[in-house]
Amino acid sequence: MMPILARSFLLMCFLAVLPAHAEEIVAPDVLAKNVTEEVLAILRADRDIQASDSGKAAELIETKILPHFNFQTMTRLVIGRNWAQATPAQRNALTSEFRTLLVRTYTASLTLYRDQTIDYRPVKLTPGAADVVVKSMVRQARGEPISVDYAMEKTGGGWKVYDVKVAGISLVENYRSTFNAEVQRSGIDGLIRALAEKNRALAAKRRAMVQT
Repeated sequence: MMPILARSFLLMCFLAVLPAHAEEIVAPDVLAKNVTEEVLAILRADRDIQASDSGKAAELIETKILPHFNFQTMTRLVIGRNWAQATPAQRNALTSEFRTLLVRTYTASLTLYRDQTIDYRPVKLTPGAADVVVKSMVRQARGEPISVDYAMEKTGGGWKVYDVKVAGISLVENYRSTFNAEVQRSGIDGLIRALAEKNRALAAKRRAMVQT
């Protein structure tokens, strides 16, 4: 399951790469198609990322992608009913640690994207719509096509992704069961500590890989 979720996160990233200074809000399906093609072209041409340069891959995610995610909405949905019990400080900490976890877990997955093609279904937006699902099909040189559906919401900064389903499996729901189990064991602060420890372990692993 982890490889599929890794790919889903990076596909989700492709949807979110939109210049912050854009003056016109692009339709979500058009945005998905245009941005995916642009980012795939960059990945095919960047030999450093292809050679598993995790630093450069992480920098690409941080500067070009993450500013266009609604991580608070994503975290709130992952935490579920426990979100209402969290203080503002706890919510900020949860959002920050979850954001870091996704980046450190899936940075290496950027190197997986070179030969895929992605077909998007057009979206019919009703007037005033602020939430939409963009459906796509990822076709690979080998293997069966994979359906990927993106849940996006309209914000003051344009359309942002807050969940993704790969072959019907939701990224948010996948993390929710694990996070809720941790909250039941050790409370919200315990979950924050567990996420921080996981992030430190991933950072140490990355440093060790760079040194070898």
